[in-house]
Amino acid sequence: MKIAISGKGGVGKTTFTANFARWLVQKGITVLAVDADPDASLGTILGISDDVLTDLKPIVDMKELIEERMGGSGAFYPLNPNVDDILDDYSVSVGQLRFFRMGNIKGGGTSCYCKENSFLQALVNSLILGEKDTVILDMGAGIEQLTRGTALGVDVLVIVTEPSKVSVQTVHVIQQLANELGIPRVVVIGNKVRNSNDENFLRDRFSSEQLIGIIPYSDELLEMSINTGSDVLPEGSLGVQLNKIYGKITEEGDD
Repeated sequence: MKIAISGKGGVGKTTFTANFARWLVQKGITVLAVDADPDASLGTILGISDDVLTDLKPIVDMKELIEERMGGSGAFYPLNPNVDDILDDYSVSVGQLRFFRMGNIKGGGTSCYCKENSFLQALVNSLILGEKDTVILDMGAGIEQLTRGTALGVDVLVIVTEPSKVSVQTVHVIQQLANELGIPRVVVIGNKVRNSNDENFLRDRFSSEQLIGIIPYSDELLEMSINTGSDVLPEGSLGVQLNKIYGKITEEGDD
């Protein structure tokens, strides 16, 4: 299964991604967790040590590797470089969980990043269309890494949102992009919901088919994002809610 997770910065997307990955691992599923958001800290929240992460530079910043695979420093380069071995060489394994820091597509400025962007697109193709394990991509506020072809390999796009107008606007932009790319299933998760007004705000803006779960504001989840590395998922009513949400994403349950 291939799952892409997106949402406006600060909505708790990366903590959600890390806990979802742990939930899958606890079910005996081998998971590849991909940090495709340069502003996120998925590896840290997953509990991977700072020493390991320091040595694990984002693939997009590995100039020599990119130059090698893209045919040198000339103006011409392959559109489909060989990247099949990149994952094995540059990922970190922790039990049944593997972590891979991809980096993000480069944008404006004076320099051209055509080679880097083509290289990353090839990586995304390999991860989504060729990887046999369950893949979770922590994608940030956009889904620019996906092309029309790779988007069809994504089983579900999960968009995490807070109960705010700005965050909801971001969701609508991502939904439109997902629709244009043909992603087969797009769902929304409400996070950091403090009261019934917050919940009603979200339910008024998304249908019950779109909004598949509400996560209340939780000091426990906040603590997990700060004191990283715990393999223990939340318990009690919060744990029950998260289990239902994860089950709906993977379509394990009807509730």
